[in-house]
Amino acid sequence: QVQLVESGGGLVQPGGSTKLSCAVSGINFVLEMMAWYRQVPGKEREFVASITGNLASVYSGSVKGRFTISRDNVGGMVYLQMNNLKPEDTAVYYCHAESYASIWGQGTQVTVSS
Repeated sequence: QVQLVESGGGLVQPGGSTKLSCAVSGINFVLEMMAWYRQVPGKEREFVASITGNLASVYSGSVKGRFTISRDNVGGMVYLQMNNLKPEDTAVYYCHAESYASIWGQGTQVTVSS
């Protein structure tokens, strides 16, 4: 059974930083491309970043240079380091195993506000 459990986030001031974590189980993690998405109410889920098992990463234009995706292939963890946060980064953040299209975790809320 595939499980994705996100944690971290919370309330952060503009310009601040936070780090999200995602614990992954039930898949062959090393072979899986992992990604972070985010969603705000009334809008579609938006791609943020992805990382392959051999650590090649891709970022959306809106977060490139501010966010860093990483992974621990031994521990089955995916991370998203978020720096220089902006109010428009406010969203629920989800990690995702790209081969399992319909499986999502509960997400974690990030609110950027003073």
